[in-house]
Amino acid sequence: MAYTMDTKVGDILKDTGAVKILEKHVPGISKNPMIGMAKGFTLKQILALPQAKEAGLTQDMVTKVLAEINAIKK
Repeated sequence: MAYTMDTKVGDILKDTGAVKILEKHVPGISKNPMIGMAKGFTLKQILALPQAKEAGLTQDMVTKVLAEINAIKK
């Protein structure tokens, strides 16, 4: 199943291949203590948070990472 903006962060973190790609783009993200709070959020919900904007996280960036993750799932 392909990941989308409606996928929960926790579901992506269960996929070791996806985590490797996430780590390539955002080193240390899977070990960040704050990631635990985000596991129940969808990617769309994360992008709506002011903290995401402050961190420079954009929909375009997330879409590109999702495309890369989904390419390895085929």
